[in-house]
Amino acid sequence: MTCDSARTMLSGYLDNELLASEAMAVSSHLETCAACRQDYDALRPIGTAMRHHLPMLTAPDLLRSRVGAALRTAHAGRPAGRRRRAFWLRQIAAGLVIAVASSAVTRAVLRRAPSDSGIAVRDVVARHVRSLMTNHLTDIVSTDEHSVKPWFDGRVPFAPDVARLEDVGFPLAGGRVDTVGHEPTAALVYRRRKHVINVFTWPAHPGARASDEILSDTEHGYHVLRWTRGDMQFAAVSDLATIELREFVDAFRRSRSTARIEAEQPKR
Repeated sequence: MTCDSARTMLSGYLDNELLASEAMAVSSHLETCAACRQDYDALRPIGTAMRHHLPMLTAPDLLRSRVGAALRTAHAGRPAGRRRRAFWLRQIAAGLVIAVASSAVTRAVLRRAPSDSGIAVRDVVARHVRSLMTNHLTDIVSTDEHSVKPWFDGRVPFAPDVARLEDVGFPLAGGRVDTVGHEPTAALVYRRRKHVINVFTWPAHPGARASDEILSDTEHGYHVLRWTRGDMQFAAVSDLATIELREFVDAFRRSRSTARIEAEQPKR
């Protein structure tokens, strides 16, 4: 199975809508393909969010009775062989309607995911945990912001802010390319004693609320501080106490503000 084929089936695989042979093929592919597995892991919290937050719709009694009556009328006037064939055709048609509706809802929620704060929080926490579990914390290992920042050139479609903060107790460890809501993301890695801080940066979506306010969230024991500056979004994730993570974020934001002011001053 190719990656393209597997990705087209991920929503159906997640919702148990595939044939047994298709599900086995996708499962085998996910065991050997890290990229598709990453996409599948990104879809899982979306499916959970759909089940928890989307309303469960029930057909009105009048509609149910009309559909039942129409089916009984159509069924009564057919020979046995044609009745069996009609039954299976109705079953297949019903399955197709459910599959199409489910896939459409999944795609709609997926398209909204980057701008949905709850899903964004779960996504960055999942990326943070995965970076610790897979021993893939950094693609570039460096404590020098002048080495880390240019490394992202050509790897993400923007120039991420990179601050050097060892003077305030948060040494830079490096960076890597990641994704948030299927958006290319620059992940900067900092340390605080034995704790790891991931700082994710990705472009804000059109219509996103422009605000420099820091929003605080907690997911599975990990703390997340998020903010938007200009046309970029930021999220810092760690198991540090919130007060220490806030200290880091304040230092990170001050450092970048100072760097911008210095860059904008005319040279003498």
